[in-house]
Amino acid sequence: MSLLRGRLAEPVVLDHFETFEFSQDLPFGVATPVGSLSWFVYGLDPAPHARAGRLTEAQRQRLRRRPRRTAFGGYRGSTRRVVRLLLPLVPEGRRLRLLGDGHPAYDDVAGHHPRVRLDRFPNPKRGPRGAPRSAEAVSRDRAMFASDLLHALLRHTLAHHRRETIAFGRRLNALIERLTLMAVWRNFVKRRSERRPAPVTPAMQVGLAAEVWDWRRVFSRRLFPGRESLSPVMVRLYRRDWTTPIYTRNTRHQLKHAY
Repeated sequence: MSLLRGRLAEPVVLDHFETFEFSQDLPFGVATPVGSLSWFVYGLDPAPHARAGRLTEAQRQRLRRRPRRTAFGGYRGSTRRVVRLLLPLVPEGRRLRLLGDGHPAYDDVAGHHPRVRLDRFPNPKRGPRGAPRSAEAVSRDRAMFASDLLHALLRHTLAHHRRETIAFGRRLNALIERLTLMAVWRNFVKRRSERRPAPVTPAMQVGLAAEVWDWRRVFSRRLFPGRESLSPVMVRLYRRDWTTPIYTRNTRHQLKHAY
C-alpha cells in the first residue's frame, strides 16, 4: 500500500461484508473498501457485533452463556481504521471521497473528519419481484456496484460465507486470512472483468502491477511483518491475537523463526 501513497485518484466504495464465526450467534462484518473505478480491494477490517433480529428466549439464554467478544469499536471502530488506512493514499490537499449505503457508523466517522467526504446511497425499499426499480435503487446500485460485485464473488467462491451453509468458519482469524488471500486473487490474479477481453487486473488499474500475476508469482517471495507497513489490525490478525473466546484454546502465531 505504501506504493499507492498520495496516488488515490478514485472514490472508494465502503461497505461491510456480513458473515459469522463459529455460529450465527457470533456475527461480524468485514469492511471492504473497494475502488469504484478500478475495483481494487484496498484493505479488510473486521467489526464484531451483537446478533441482530428477533430472538427466541432459548437463543437469548444461549447468548448469555457465550463468552463476551472484544468488539474493538464495532462498525465505528472498523470505519475509523479504514479511514486511517486510506488517508495516506489521498494526494496532499485533497479529500478522501467515500461512497456508502447510509450506515450510521459511516455517517458518524465521516461527519467528524474534515478530510473525508461521504456520498450516501441508502438502500431503498424494494418493490415486489419483477417490479421496475426506482430511481433511488438504480442510483444506489450504480454507486455501490464495485462493493456489491466483490461481495457476490465472496459468497459464490467461498463456501463458508454463503447465506445457508454447513461449512461456516470457526475462527475470525482464519476467516480473515482466507479473505485476505481472496483479496490478493481479486487484485492481482483475476481479470477486472470477464466480459471484456482485455487482460487487466485491478492492481494494473491502480499502477501496482504491469501484468496479470499467477499463483507462482504470488508465492514467490516470503514477506515478513516487520519489513512491511502493516496496520495494527493486520499485525494482530497475523499473530492470531484476535481470538474467538468461545474456544478455550486459541493458537497464536508464536513460532520462533516466523519473523
